[in-house]
Order: sequence, then structure tokens, then C-alpha cells
Amino acid sequence: MEWIVTSLNLLLFVGLLVGPILLLRGIGRTHLSHKRIWFYGLGLVLMAFICTLFAWWRYTSDLLLLQHFGYNMDGINERARFKNVLPEHVNTVKSLEISIMGIGWPVKAMFVFVMYLPYLWVVDGINYLIKRIKYN
Repeated sequence: MEWIVTSLNLLLFVGLLVGPILLLRGIGRTHLSHKRIWFYGLGLVLMAFICTLFAWWRYTSDLLLLQHFGYNMDGINERARFKNVLPEHVNTVKSLEISIMGIGWPVKAMFVFVMYLPYLWVVDGINYLIKRIKYN
């Protein structure tokens, strides 16, 4: 179960990194005018979707792992919540329990999206430099 969650997390993270590059290459092959505007418009929509999906999946996967390890969400005290958790998984379950507390996944998605916006500029800047060096 843990490797499924980890592989999906990694896949979404790679999607965040590779998505703008593939989008830029795809837009570059079209005959659209104002390609940079198309890149930023579609990039913002695509990255907002992936950031939201990534934040939601992180939260949902933590809940799935807690259930997998035997954590009881409805327990009133620590003993009742950790009753079915094996001793070797207690530290993992405690860290998962802490990770689902605090701000919710929608706020985390907004923070990730805001922190991710400069990556679109970096991809566009590197593409501009490569084209400039290539055609000079």
C-alpha cells in the first residue's frame, strides 16, 4: 500500500515538473500567434489542476495509510485510536496523524500553486535562452 501511495505522489510531482515543458513544446509546434500568452494561460490552468490534485491526493493517501495501519479515527483517546496499530508502525502513524492536522488540503494547494508560479517563468526563460543561443 505504501509503495502505491509513494509512486502516485512521485508521478504527480513529476507531472508538476514536466508538465510546463511538455506544454511549451506542444504550443511551440502549433501555428498559434501569441504563443507566450497561450503558454501562460494554459500553464496556469494545467498547473492549478495538478496542484489541486496533488494536495488532495496527499491528504487522501494519508487517510488511506492510517486506515491501512489500523488507526481508529473515531477513538476518543490515544489508547483507543492506536489500539489496532502494530508497535512497529506507531511512529509512522503518529507522523501521518500530525500531517493531516492543521491547515486543510485546499489551503495547501493554494500555497503550492503560488510557490509554483515562478517555475513557469523559469521554463519560459530557459526556452527563450535556448532559442536565442540556437539561432545566433
